[in-house]
Amino acid sequence: MSMQKEKKRADRNRTLTLSDAERKQLAGLLLTPEAELSAEQLADRIICGDFTAMLDFLPDKFVDLLILDPPYNLQKNFNGLCFNSMSHQSYSDYLESWFPKLLRLLKPGASVYLCGDWLCSAAGFMVLDKYLTVRNRIVWQREKGRGAKSNWKNCCEDIWFATAGKNYTFNVDQVKQKRRVLAPYRSSNGTPRDWVDTDEGKFRLTCPSNFWDDISVPYWSMPENTDHPTQKPEKLMAKLILASSNPGDMVFDPFSGSGTTAVTAKKLGRRFLGIELNKEYCLWALARLKMAETNTRIQGYEDGVFWERNALKSKSSTQAPSRRSSQ
Repeated sequence: MSMQKEKKRADRNRTLTLSDAERKQLAGLLLTPEAELSAEQLADRIICGDFTAMLDFLPDKFVDLLILDPPYNLQKNFNGLCFNSMSHQSYSDYLESWFPKLLRLLKPGASVYLCGDWLCSAAGFMVLDKYLTVRNRIVWQREKGRGAKSNWKNCCEDIWFATAGKNYTFNVDQVKQKRRVLAPYRSSNGTPRDWVDTDEGKFRLTCPSNFWDDISVPYWSMPENTDHPTQKPEKLMAKLILASSNPGDMVFDPFSGSGTTAVTAKKLGRRFLGIELNKEYCLWALARLKMAETNTRIQGYEDGVFWERNALKSKSSTQAPSRRSSQ
């Protein structure tokens, strides 16, 4: 019997699917710690389990970048594991019940990103502000879903940026965005002012802001897509990872889901550790990590810069083989 009911998909649908044989093979790659492990032993692994129960097996001060994408304060079914919405105070208490336990894992120069939506973002800020230095709030456009007739459509989410200390990594040149130039001004001698003319059009590199409108949420035709109900885009995670870590640094995601943080970290030359409670999601993460060994493309990221949405055409990052499994 399959671990989940298989969906009938269109021929061009690239959403990841696994056979029972693939699940069995990948399950053997999951890490199941029974004693404290070193940072090297944890590097590039996926643990299946409740991360709060796994904390005793993790060493002090081994994390350079902590990315947190916990369940939002919504009613949501995660492949049979349900998260129930609660009062604002109860959700704050939920965050407070586990966040302080992660602090000992952080290096002095570590950065932390915490994801949330409009309903739970305030609670996230309050918890971060209690223990760390909050540096900024990123708002990213999540242009997906149906409209609303009696309220404003929800099409954005927040990511809070915080640091453990005053000295931290921020690689601004690694996360510049390539934007189309609508008003191509020239200097008096006729040379472009802060823009270049390319085969794809006129573009300029801009410093990253805290509003991101260039993110595409994974959907059926994208090779990174899975059936996870709240999957984050690889391009989104790439911005966080490139800005706030260096090659070889340890990126930790205790709510790993389908493995987007781990996969993106691998593609960008970082070490990673992911922990996820749902076994099926863990297997999806392992399958994606296996594919990343031969395909390091990140949709919307090319030539060392992030391209404006729909501006990157005929580039390799938008093309990938039509594959449904890890094999």
